Amino acid sequence: MIWIAVDAMGGDFAPGPVVDGALAAARHFDLGVALVGPAALIDKEVRRQAAPDTTRIRIIDAPEVVAMDETPSAALRRKPMATIKIAAETVARGEAAALFSAGHTGATVMAAYGAFGMLPGVDRPALAATIPTRQRPAVLVDVGASVECRPQHLLQFAVMGSRYARVAFGIESPRVGLLSIGEEASKGNELTREAHQLLKGAPLRFIGNIEARDVYSGAADVIVCDGFTGNVALKISEGLVDVIEDLLSEELSSTITTRVGSLLTRRALRHFRRRVDYSEYGGAPLLGVAGATIVGHGRSSAKAVRNAVAMAYRFAADRFIERVERDIAAAVVPHQ
Repeated sequence: MIWIAVDAMGGDFAPGPVVDGALAAARHFDLGVALVGPAALIDKEVRRQAAPDTTRIRIIDAPEVVAMDETPSAALRRKPMATIKIAAETVARGEAAALFSAGHTGATVMAAYGAFGMLPGVDRPALAATIPTRQRPAVLVDVGASVECRPQHLLQFAVMGSRYARVAFGIESPRVGLLSIGEEASKGNELTREAHQLLKGAPLRFIGNIEARDVYSGAADVIVCDGFTGNVALKISEGLVDVIEDLLSEELSSTITTRVGSLLTRRALRHFRRRVDYSEYGGAPLLGVAGATIVGHGRSSAKAVRNAVAMAYRFAADRFIERVERDIAAAVVPHQ
């Protein structure tokens, strides 16, 4: 059985939704979950479930938690028994095959790096977020793991993002686009101009630069950028979805006529929500570290946790890390 180490205290609403989602994943997939957190508290959450299958559950005691407002490096030094650190070490020892956390992203990145190290040929980690497009899901990478990048880092992100798109969405030859301020190769800053040249020579299906307005058009299957740009783009998109939903609800409830119409459009609105809801995908893989790691949204619901743990299971079962390592070697990524 494949075991997934779960930071049970990671997330804005932990541990309840995290434990609920992890146990739901254990019920529906051939996996076990190692729940890492204060043992008494986690045991209490598990006992809320109706007759949980204890053969698929382990509780690993970790009494300390990295708070969202803490500096990750300092917190991990001060808290050697932090849940995310213990969960990562559980995977590093071979007691679990993959890691999931919806807690402090910076602490998760540092704990994973400390426990697993980096893949050969990879200099920086990258978070790959799944985003909706008009055609099919696409990958935006990086969305926050590495905010300061060099051109060769973006090439590495492109190679890893392409492998993720193939494994996650079955896209045989993913189209890779470089996020910039213009389609021409000469547009952008020094980072994007030099990255463009590297991507042109790589064994990838590089389609050139794409502008922000085309991110959700379906023009590219993998959109590459530095972590600062990607994180801003992702957060703007999440905020826009929330605003659009609120505005639609207000308009459809404003008059008798529109209230009747809202009953007829409810199914379409539910379908719209599923297409843009991050919980449908669960989390973002942390690419580049030498251990399967999935990072969840801080607001992750039980559904999001379930899907994220399922993603971690698929990564482990498909030997995703080994496949990325082969792809990086084949790309002959330059180091500077």
